[in-house]
Amino acid sequence: MQLRHWSVLLLCFCHASPAVAQTPPAASPAARIDGTGLGWVALGKADFVNVNCDENTWTFPDSEIHCTGNPVGVMRTVKEYRNLELVVEWRHLKPAGNSGVFLWASEKNLASLKRGGLPEGIEVQILDHGYTDAYRKSTGKEPDWFTTNGDVFPTGNARMTPFPPVAPNSSRSFPRKNTTRGTPEWNHYYVRAINGEVRLWVNGEEVSGGSGCSPAAGFLCLESEGSPIEFRNLRIRELP
Repeated sequence: MQLRHWSVLLLCFCHASPAVAQTPPAASPAARIDGTGLGWVALGKADFVNVNCDENTWTFPDSEIHCTGNPVGVMRTVKEYRNLELVVEWRHLKPAGNSGVFLWASEKNLASLKRGGLPEGIEVQILDHGYTDAYRKSTGKEPDWFTTNGDVFPTGNARMTPFPPVAPNSSRSFPRKNTTRGTPEWNHYYVRAINGEVRLWVNGEEVSGGSGCSPAAGFLCLESEGSPIEFRNLRIRELP
């Protein structure tokens, strides 16, 4: 969706009451926001700081962001953000790949992370469909606590009231639609995070989110979690 009327939509979301968090408003029509236009800026090498990964875990060839997946950890933005829109395209390079985008991680929490640690915040998960098969093979069980189509959930001591459908343990917002493509295809995420409410669009379809998030300000992080992944067209727009 080219946001010709984005200011009107933003006004509606900014005045949404957290008290109705259990039942999200109707999903927006299918559309894809490309992250261009007034206020949008691209994020690249100069906009990130390594937190607890190796020096070569993250590289930035040809305006893309590449991650080896090792060790487990994150890099964070130089800036902290509160209200924002984020566009990112990503693709896993191996089946069962795992990664994510963390919103609103605190400086104190990030400074305390050891090698292999992940931050507290709101995670927008990035999983390849092969992760489900790997889980079945390793446990002999059907997965009921995660999906591979865009879960949103709090990590550590962070809090969020997930939009339905909700995981059995009540912590995750499961996607209402399954629109993610498997490796090695590219996927498009659009995230809108306003006043402690997070909404995720996957390949043009709004699928999941939550409200009442705490924290609701902090750093954005990209996750390294054991498998190579590539990001491109990472763009952000700060909102009032």
